[in-house]
Amino acid sequence: MATAHRTVAPAPATHAAREFPPAFLWGTATAAYQVEGAAALDGRTPSIWDTFSRTPGKVRNGDTGDIATDHYHRWREDVAIMADLGVGAYRFSLSWPRVQPTGRGPAVQKGLDFYRRLTDELLANDIQPVVTLYHWDLPQELEDAGGWPERDTAHRFAEYAGLAAEALGDRVRTWITLNEPWCSAFLGYGSGVHAPGRTDQTAALRAAHHLNLGHGLAVQELRTRLPAAAEVSVTLNLHQVRPLTGSDEDADAARRIDGVANRVFTGPLLRGAYPADTMRDTAHLTDWSFVRDGDLAVTQQPLDFLGVNYYTPTLVSAASGSGVHSSDGHGASRHSPWPGGDNVAFHLPPGATTAMGWAVDPSGLYDLLLRVKKDFPALPLMITENGAAFDDYVDPEGEVLDPGRIDYLHGHLTAVHRAIEAGVDVRGYFLWSLLDNFEWGYGYSKRFGAVYVDYPTHKRIPKSSARWYSRAARTGSLPPLPTDRT
Repeated sequence: MATAHRTVAPAPATHAAREFPPAFLWGTATAAYQVEGAAALDGRTPSIWDTFSRTPGKVRNGDTGDIATDHYHRWREDVAIMADLGVGAYRFSLSWPRVQPTGRGPAVQKGLDFYRRLTDELLANDIQPVVTLYHWDLPQELEDAGGWPERDTAHRFAEYAGLAAEALGDRVRTWITLNEPWCSAFLGYGSGVHAPGRTDQTAALRAAHHLNLGHGLAVQELRTRLPAAAEVSVTLNLHQVRPLTGSDEDADAARRIDGVANRVFTGPLLRGAYPADTMRDTAHLTDWSFVRDGDLAVTQQPLDFLGVNYYTPTLVSAASGSGVHSSDGHGASRHSPWPGGDNVAFHLPPGATTAMGWAVDPSGLYDLLLRVKKDFPALPLMITENGAAFDDYVDPEGEVLDPGRIDYLHGHLTAVHRAIEAGVDVRGYFLWSLLDNFEWGYGYSKRFGAVYVDYPTHKRIPKSSARWYSRAARTGSLPPLPTDRT
């Protein structure tokens, strides 16, 4: 549950190495639209992000993912980089319109062949492939038919999941259905800062339910087609919501945001019920009749672990007036991504920030992991994304030094280690991201990668943070911070 705001960071590392469990999985991650490029090759058709990025004013500088980092052609080079870094896993997403261009019917074998080649190369280098089925690239034809606010999209997603499992189930052991359904629903259909750019809070709530339903149907489909040893999960960008003060009004603001940020997904997926208070908070928008009898038995499927994405905490207070402050960190829009969150103000926590303007606060990750452990004590966890954007550049010696990112990673991995010491079953960590890439509405203006990409040439240059993370992955313990902090 939401807790009062505090600025206490995790305890600093001692001189003794922080050693992680021997089986702890060290990985890195990307997403298809952000890195693949090849937007019109081998049968791929437009996704909602192709359409959105081509709409004037939606993406900074008019950038698109048409070429991205050209991972579709440079995948061998990228796997070689991962092998050189010594990471044990690579989390990547399948492009739905590359596998099933219209969102209906048979798969395109050329699209599947790309993922077969990629997974084979990963396995040949002792890197575990971790597949995310949906990282926001809905086939445009499905959006034209109504998108996630329509129930049929959930059934189409399950069909696509079955196609992917049939093609890759002999190679891939770990599967994630959805990445951050909060963003898909509330940024895509509520605030409109993500594709498809719609601004209808009722549609956003409908989308959230059908994403939950699609997850459940997809898990059922995966379980019938995958080997018994396969692991199936979902990734949520859980928010560590904190009230600005100890007042009752700020506590209620945090409760409201926690409901639509977290419990609208953890409720149906892990408890088989939507939170009653969130349904009351949004009763002016919908009667929730889109939740049909039997749906919640489908949404609540047994999971092998829960994927957790974390970047920064969420600090809120009660406010007069309506709407959402732009300091909520989810892009400039006059439309709120928070149904039921009227009269809530968002605040930037004190301290250092990243190039995204997000507060650097590892204590938020520690508190979040303990909260999930308290709420769902038997559920193993995996940090499926964590990382930071900074204003990286190539220096005259041809190197990219990013001490701020090393600080960020050290602090957040220390928080993970402390959570493990406190009894939280955290089984792995995936650094976001392997490569600088297309950062959604920010285009190519923000760099999250451990590997620098020179976009005109697509040359890859591992940053100093990549070398630091490599030491962690190879030794299973946190390296010290560099003594040269320049």
